[in-house]
Amino acid sequence: MTGTPTPGRPGSPSGVLDAVVLKGITAKGYHGVFDHERRDGQPFVVDLVLHLDLQPAGTSDDLARTAHYGELAELVHGIIGGDPFDLIEALAETLAAAVLEAFPVQAVDVTVHKPKAPIEVPFGDVAVTLRRSRP
Repeated sequence: MTGTPTPGRPGSPSGVLDAVVLKGITAKGYHGVFDHERRDGQPFVVDLVLHLDLQPAGTSDDLARTAHYGELAELVHGIIGGDPFDLIEALAETLAAAVLEAFPVQAVDVTVHKPKAPIEVPFGDVAVTLRRSRP
């Protein structure tokens, strides 16, 4: 999804927003529709792409003008391990809303992986990906 242009603000030199990418945030969560998923939990992995203009941070060397990826990782980790959802789609929506609220980004791509999903046939991964942006 990082190859898809996101319209930039007028000050963005390229007219396309830059990106901060954080992959593989892993935590035990209790999400799922089955009782054993809510009781026993399982690992969830989240990848994020934050779309924003990085020029202000790059030219000022000011952390406050970008997305602090340490704080971002802690926020996501806490949500994964927090209140349970039936669907990973609901977890992804909650994560996207939290990122948009907490960080100066124009849009965010969230991928939630559920590598131990209760699927009866061999599989490598199951995931949902969504993009949410500011109005």
